[in-house]
Amino acid sequence: MRKEVDLSQISEEELLELRLCDLPLKIEGTWLEDCVNQLYQELERKGIKFKPPCYLADEWLTPDNEPVIGIAFFLAHPRLIRLEKKMMLEAEGETKPWCMRLLRHESGHALNYAYKLYRKKKWQKIFGKFSKEYTDTYRFRPYSRNFVRHLEDYYAQYHPDEDFAETFAVWLSPAIDWRSQYKGWGALKKLEYVDEVISQIKDKEPLVKRGKKYWSIGRLKIKLKNYYRRKRKSWAEYFPDFHDANLKRIFLTDSQGQPAFEIIKKYKKEILNNVSMWTGEKKYIAGELLDNLIERTKALKLKASADETIAILKISTYITTLIMNYRYTGKFQKQ
Repeated sequence: MRKEVDLSQISEEELLELRLCDLPLKIEGTWLEDCVNQLYQELERKGIKFKPPCYLADEWLTPDNEPVIGIAFFLAHPRLIRLEKKMMLEAEGETKPWCMRLLRHESGHALNYAYKLYRKKKWQKIFGKFSKEYTDTYRFRPYSRNFVRHLEDYYAQYHPDEDFAETFAVWLSPAIDWRSQYKGWGALKKLEYVDEVISQIKDKEPLVKRGKKYWSIGRLKIKLKNYYRRKRKSWAEYFPDFHDANLKRIFLTDSQGQPAFEIIKKYKKEILNNVSMWTGEKKYIAGELLDNLIERTKALKLKASADETIAILKISTYITTLIMNYRYTGKFQKQ
């Protein structure tokens, strides 16, 4: 019989050698249990009988058509939260308010699957076709009022299923007066539909009572070090140093010239206008990217050559290439 590991005592090197299935983790007895119980109480206060089972998975998820909720495993132990933050800069859901937002979102998926709400004609009319293909990335309209704003990155705009889950999460949240907050928004009709459809099914038993717990850590044999190697590669462009190597090719590290960030800021408006005109991309996308490059050139103390024209030409070409990759792949860098 394998001896249980004390995660608080082993070294990071030993920790990274462990397989996910060997981590001595559970929801019971941790702060996550309180969060799950609060979710169940919120559902009960709304008259919803169904309480989606929760388990520890490799990430936050609700498997397609399975009325269960997977909670990111690293939240079940302080040591793993610290490791996640070291490896990924943040630990998704590490605070109770954040965790509850995610649980409400995932419970929207689980409820949708448990009662097969997505089959209803009115659901499809309001949210769209559930059968729409999921893509690795999505484009969003940041100022659209046809969607609620709950999780980051305008997640409701990703897919009809996500739109419903986000709308349900807002509807369920006891701290939100959704009728007032979304008055005059197109999203209000979606919230009213959730209110209507829940009133129809809240006292009924779910059509699907049990679900398969895919990606449960108890069955994942990947080592933590390989898990993070894959995860960091997948999320590489979200790390601050993503552009560093290319910026060092464009600018100089040991020159006495003008700071590169000052030149980029000086010609920011012209760069944005040209990039937007020739790529067709919205300025706010290019603007966020340019702000990130300004921060990195400043942090790296990069300098530009005496000829500002050459520096602006190089940075404009680089940004244009990134934006074109983004338009066609949803990522700034080709895989």
